[in-house]
Amino acid sequence: MTARSGQIRSLAGLGIFSVVIVGLLLGLGFWQLQRRVEKHALIAALDERLAAAPVALPDAAQWPSWTPAENEFRRVTFQARFEPHPDGRVFASGSAIRPDVTVPGMWVFSPAQLDSGATVVINRGFVPETEKAEVTPPPSGPVTLTGYIRFPETEGMLTPHEDPSKRLWFLRDQRAMAKVLGWGDVAPFYIDLETPAPANGLPKPGPLQVHLKDDHMQYAITWFGLAAAVAIAFAVWFARTLSDGKDSLETKGNPD
Repeated sequence: MTARSGQIRSLAGLGIFSVVIVGLLLGLGFWQLQRRVEKHALIAALDERLAAAPVALPDAAQWPSWTPAENEFRRVTFQARFEPHPDGRVFASGSAIRPDVTVPGMWVFSPAQLDSGATVVINRGFVPETEKAEVTPPPSGPVTLTGYIRFPETEGMLTPHEDPSKRLWFLRDQRAMAKVLGWGDVAPFYIDLETPAPANGLPKPGPLQVHLKDDHMQYAITWFGLAAAVAIAFAVWFARTLSDGKDSLETKGNPD
């Protein structure tokens, strides 16, 4: 193999590698732009749901077809009667969707029976760690509730295990609580209560505010910048290699 052919192979190999890397980085940049469009559509949809007037909770026959993408954070209102079962507690260090929840404490979950006989789990609100002894029992008799449809969280690798003896969980999963605490069959969603609040204010319900993180443009700029850097680096190396090769040929042709 001559030096010339070796140089050509080296140029071709690095050129192909650079094209692949630039293409990959550009793809990541355009993917982030697409994610940004989707995130903005989601933010608009959630803002619309949160601002809308509450509607009557649909019949249980519709619940199996509900999805978080279509139904999460919809405001609903309905009449129910809290059941005489022990409540479940979910530890929280704060909340990204309740601006008034900034200290460690717990969410209090209780089952409530609808007029149809179906059971819906209600997140009755937040209790700070320092005031956990002040949890008010749910009201007896029929009560009109207004709140937001929420879907259960998914357990992660680092999620601590629940402590049934303390009725304490570390993720909001109403079905897991129902199984342990004997609530029976419950809806595939739970309700984050907005109103009413108990007389002493605990557990404290309240309105939700969703603020989704939107860093996709910064990520896109980063990927496009890296693609440009790789392309420029290859172009500089390519030009220098050609120049060195030309100088080498001239030197061989003119030994003096």
